[in-house]
Amino acid sequence: MEDALTELPSEPIGVETPCGHYAGIMTPSIETNNICAVSILRAGNALLESVKDCLPGIPTGYLLLQRDETSPEKAAKHYYTKLPTNIHQKVVLLCDPLIATGGSSIAAIDILLSKGVLPANILFISIISAPEGLRALAAKHPQVKIVTAALDEGLNEHKFIVPGLGDFGDRFCGT
Repeated sequence: MEDALTELPSEPIGVETPCGHYAGIMTPSIETNNICAVSILRAGNALLESVKDCLPGIPTGYLLLQRDETSPEKAAKHYYTKLPTNIHQKVVLLCDPLIATGGSSIAAIDILLSKGVLPANILFISIISAPEGLRALAAKHPQVKIVTAALDEGLNEHKFIVPGLGDFGDRFCGT
């Protein structure tokens, strides 16, 4: 999570220290109310815990999306949205540990865009991604920055990441 947070937009800033001038950077902060986190439920809450460890008190939103296992493309279905006020003025840390087909990722970003969030203000944070999902997400939303910790081989016939780890939400929630 700390590595992902280094990808936030920043501006140069001068800081006077007891030993002289230092040229530093200023990143968005929860103190200035211009950053928030959004979890794609359920699995996104695993990353949300890490965000809150790094940025206690961060405003938090939730998107409930579930892939439709009956459809061949495993399209995302949207069930619920609760977002921080004035989200269109914020940098959004969008949390979902897996990017498989990219369907849920794209749907979540589409929802944020419909609320006025700028694509360049979205930082998508994941743990494991498939090349197919990253390509789909980058093609649909090229201005969204994506940070992922691992790139696995690809998807199997059921659209699960290989080798992957199965259903992250089930593993995280113990269900």
